[in-house]
Amino acid sequence: MRRREFVGLLGGAAIWPRAAHAQQPPMPVIGFLSSLALRDLNFVTPAFHEGLNGAGFVEGRNVSIEYRWAEGDYSRLSALSADLVGRNVTVIAAISGTPAALAAKAATTNIPIVFAIGGDPITAGLVSSLGHPSGNVTGVSFYNTALVTKRLELARELVAKESIVGMLVNPENPPSVAEGTAVQEAAATNGTPFQIFNVSAQNQMDDAFAAMAQNRIGVLVVSSDPFFFTERVKLVVSMARHALPTVFADREQAEAGGLISYGASRVDAYRQAGEYVGRIIKGTKPSELPVILPTKFHLLINLKTAKSLHIDIPATVLSRADEVIE
Repeated sequence: MRRREFVGLLGGAAIWPRAAHAQQPPMPVIGFLSSLALRDLNFVTPAFHEGLNGAGFVEGRNVSIEYRWAEGDYSRLSALSADLVGRNVTVIAAISGTPAALAAKAATTNIPIVFAIGGDPITAGLVSSLGHPSGNVTGVSFYNTALVTKRLELARELVAKESIVGMLVNPENPPSVAEGTAVQEAAATNGTPFQIFNVSAQNQMDDAFAAMAQNRIGVLVVSSDPFFFTERVKLVVSMARHALPTVFADREQAEAGGLISYGASRVDAYRQAGEYVGRIIKGTKPSELPVILPTKFHLLINLKTAKSLHIDIPATVLSRADEVIE
């Protein structure tokens, strides 16, 4: 073999590994769509990543993630969803908020969608069956909407029976509106004075609390809504300023200084959604993954807040607590 041919053969051999590398399939891309704000990242993504890792995927190693945050402005979700679809992501994770899940579903019938929401996915129109979701959508519900009348009961135990119960509702979120309707009906049945206050933007919150003070609201129930989760610190500050005992859906709101929270774990839901996303990347169809519902509900009481509000938590409520903050 002449030297020139030998060198040419070596050169060709050196190209083979590069060609093989170039032919490897592209890294799957997750479109992460959330109704929450970027500042909520540390509450949302660790659990999602844990579930994803459990399925064998690590961000930056064998999967990439495109994050889109609505910052509590649900009108942005349609454009954010369209952007992810335009990027031809492998799967969309609609994490936290029925509005995000609905926007993703409206944007595509082909790309798989995994939701993690607090509402009823059947009522919302996301799936037709929990056990056998059809089409390209499945996910997890921490079912906070179904527990709202329990929060009304807790609120009534905190104050005198004649006290007016107020409720914060986000009119831009159908499950939040449904919670308000459910509580209104329950209050009418048992004769509880009740009033709804609609808030969908931060600049409306001060006016809402001023109206509560004017209407002599004795206790407040906050609907399970991504905007109210994102604005939990402002809510707690307003609650303290007006000395208004408040019952929340999420433990993170009570940990931020709220009085009571009662609901299922968002963290568990986000982790389970991460697992489902990983399974779909591996080839499982959304229709093969039943919607996951919570099996445990947690009652958290912040006694430190109770002391600052000069409220004695009834023994009947304390005895049911799963956890207290002292």
